[in-house]
Amino acid sequence: MIKLERIRQEEKEYHDYCYDHYKLFEKGSWLYKPVRTVMEIVPLLSDLKNIQILDLGSGVGRNSIPLIQVLKDQGVSVDCVDILDSALRKLEQYSQEFKVIDHVTPIKADISTYEIKENTYDLIVAVSSLEHLDSVESLKDVLQRMERGTRTGGINCLIVNSEVTETDVETQKSIDVFMEINMNTNDMTKLLRDTYSNWEILKTVVNPLSYEIVRNQKPVVLATNAITFVVRKK
Repeated sequence: MIKLERIRQEEKEYHDYCYDHYKLFEKGSWLYKPVRTVMEIVPLLSDLKNIQILDLGSGVGRNSIPLIQVLKDQGVSVDCVDILDSALRKLEQYSQEFKVIDHVTPIKADISTYEIKENTYDLIVAVSSLEHLDSVESLKDVLQRMERGTRTGGINCLIVNSEVTETDVETQKSIDVFMEINMNTNDMTKLLRDTYSNWEILKTVVNPLSYEIVRNQKPVVLATNAITFVVRKK
């Protein structure tokens, strides 16, 4: 439990720093633009009205706000779940700034315990959030809740990090990885496929990525196999 608390504190400090120092949709950080795969789903929702979206680990609205902007003429509502106060404060600020506040419901909750209403959502998005659940068992439970919470024909869009490493830029030495769940890529992919075995797979790809972050005011290179997994409920 002490290790989990330390990881959670490190992640909080990292995200608080990003939200304080970088502005949504401005160059200089990963907040610059939405995830391409998320936005590629929009044409698949073109025939729907009153679209219901759940964004698990929404942060400041990096994906939710652009989704609303392109879907609001069809009617769209997004439940944005995040555990960080800083994220939800910025989400409300940016939702006001981009005039989408009426379409956003900010929800402070731990994804591990958040109850997803069954048969409710046309799209569930979870970008770089599921690996921050408190255990593999929690991950399995949340995936099952996501599966049950999706309407027939609805889509789940997941991006999950796996086999993460962190390297101190100055010393070039490996350091402890501050990730609650750090599974082997093949094992994570198998878990996703098993959970959604009856769904249509729209996209599955593994991208090796590396980028610089800040830990305790020091630059660190985080490397990961990012699994993109997009499926549609038959």
